[in-house]
Amino acid sequence: MFKPVILSIAIAVALSPSETQAAESSSVSSAVSSPFLLAAAGDIERITVRGAYFGKQNADSLKTPTLLVDVPQSLSVVTDVQIREQGFQSLADILQYTPGASIGQGEGHRDQMTIRGQNTTADFFIDGLRDDVQYFRPLYNLERVEILRGANALLFGRGGGGGIVNRVTKTASTKETFTALNANIDTFANAVVGVDHNIALNDDQAFRINGFYEQLDNHRDEYDGERFAINPTYSANLSDVTQLVLSYEYIDDDRVVDRGVPSLNNAPLQGVDKTFFGSPDLNVTTLQAHVARARIDHQLNESWSINATLQYADFDKLYQNLYPTGYDAVQNTVSLDGYRDATERENLILQFNAVGQFETGSIEHTLLVGAEHGNQDTSNSRRDTLFVDSNDDQITFAFSDPLVIPAVGFTDFVRDSASDVTFSSVFLQDEIKLNEQFIVVAGLRYDSFDIDVVDAIEAANGTIDGNSGLLGRKDNETSPRLGAIYKPNDDLSFYVSMSKSFLPRSGDQFLSLTPSSQALAPEEFENKEFGIKWNLSDNLSFTTAIFEVTRENGTVTDPNNPENSIITGTKTKGFEIQLVGYVTEKWQVNAGYSNLDADETGRVVEGNLANRVLSQVPENMLTIWNHYQWDDKWAFGLGLIHQSEQYASLNNTVELPDFTRVDAAVYYDITENTKVQLNIENLFDEDYYPAAHNDNNISIGEPLNARVSVSYKF
Repeated sequence: MFKPVILSIAIAVALSPSETQAAESSSVSSAVSSPFLLAAAGDIERITVRGAYFGKQNADSLKTPTLLVDVPQSLSVVTDVQIREQGFQSLADILQYTPGASIGQGEGHRDQMTIRGQNTTADFFIDGLRDDVQYFRPLYNLERVEILRGANALLFGRGGGGGIVNRVTKTASTKETFTALNANIDTFANAVVGVDHNIALNDDQAFRINGFYEQLDNHRDEYDGERFAINPTYSANLSDVTQLVLSYEYIDDDRVVDRGVPSLNNAPLQGVDKTFFGSPDLNVTTLQAHVARARIDHQLNESWSINATLQYADFDKLYQNLYPTGYDAVQNTVSLDGYRDATERENLILQFNAVGQFETGSIEHTLLVGAEHGNQDTSNSRRDTLFVDSNDDQITFAFSDPLVIPAVGFTDFVRDSASDVTFSSVFLQDEIKLNEQFIVVAGLRYDSFDIDVVDAIEAANGTIDGNSGLLGRKDNETSPRLGAIYKPNDDLSFYVSMSKSFLPRSGDQFLSLTPSSQALAPEEFENKEFGIKWNLSDNLSFTTAIFEVTRENGTVTDPNNPENSIITGTKTKGFEIQLVGYVTEKWQVNAGYSNLDADETGRVVEGNLANRVLSQVPENMLTIWNHYQWDDKWAFGLGLIHQSEQYASLNNTVELPDFTRVDAAVYYDITENTKVQLNIENLFDEDYYPAAHNDNNISIGEPLNARVSVSYKF
């Protein structure tokens, strides 16, 4: 394991600028026209900051003003400029260019990811607050995306066993008044228009509104839809030491659900790249979401600052679908299953943080004290499909293209439940700088998680079966974090860390609680990590880490019944590297590699250990994105994504083959304020399968696809 670390350091050193170049770069940093080093959307100055990734020396998700080189944890930051330049349209696009992370299908209606072998639909945050509703999160209003890897419940509470994704939204700025318009369209007529309008009302107040509309389309038959969102924000300097930020967001998403293709002979079914295994009338999902947030920041004195955020969110989600469960080549038949799922949810979260920077003798402290309290009310119902010919929720019929779906409806409720979740937490973390070389990070979080569930169906059936339909569980958990950092100089750090996290038994989305799960302890995660962070220059950063993530009492999708879960333990051992920034004055690079060995633990079959490889965890993932500034007008981009083969499910029978995808881009600045770009995805038209939900729901990657974008700012 240590050999690749040594090799990575050698490669980074070979690529790094000389000391003279670094000094020259530092002296002219304000003139560097690097989109990767912009501080924030709307900033005119282009800056570089020592200890920075993409020009940001710390991350909002850390809650403290800690240099990234001093964080004992792997962390990637993707700015809005990089999102725009690489033509990212989703969080999945971003994660595909992130070491240690792979994407999931999400059943065609939600973001899903696997970080360090831990599959999740819930470990998403926005401005540091939990955002665990199942939907596709848009990117139109983001300043950056922060991807933290490794269990870290201390900062985020439950979940996050492999890591978390935090979206940082744009806020109103008093620095300037501007309007930015953008539009793009691709080969398959997927089109997006957006606006970003900021008004500096005066020196202390500003208003900003971001909005977008997207007409959805892609390479698959029957797929379409539309979504739009609007996000006004207001900022006010109430005094020299107090700032208020108010925001509201409305999201509306209506699209066809596509769960991909089935398998044949332990591989994705061939020759059906466009065939839709469902019904465009029945495979639909809709989302309406309202999110309101208020944050206040106050500087108490030179040493202490506090902030408090209150967020209210209301989500209404419908999801219904038919999906393939198998294909028989001999009989030329296909089998389908399906259901209809509806969820309504209200979240109320209050978060408070206090940060103190002070000294005790010769020792420097950065102390974080925080608390969080929230309530989540959810109602969820499910109906199974009912095919007339089979009088069942499943049916097998003759395959054709397009499918001729037999008559189908929906049953009465097979699930009808309401849950009430209350959670409270307090946490304390101290970054202790013992001297110029040694830093210790230690902290502890206490969480109280209380869930009550009313199962309306069981309640109506009475108590004769031993289940009254009134279920509940309360968990009190502590999550420690400990790290040690050695810094030979300001630009180089070696660290070791250990952190733990937990996930209550009610599941990622807390839709239900059963009598069996009610009695089970929470899932537990432990992350052990050794890493190196090296700022090779003011403009180039290198990081590497070796880690081990263990999971006890874990739940994974049952490969034999995708609508259920099974209990298992897991262990992931891995290694990752990332190189980000300027290699030369004109050449920028964002390169990452990860090697993951992820398996079950403790599975015994007929008296023998029979651990399986975790699904959707490629052993090797390599990504590279290059941006070369040819002159003042022209720039070029070239990228590569490589993933080794991966299993579609825990059965370890159906395998998604390895693939290498090449992307490219051309940029031209017509004027200082008008820019046009061409992004080409899958330049060599590679056939590939990036993700799956199970053995018979396998996503097909897009073929060669070109996207033309135009932006104008005034």
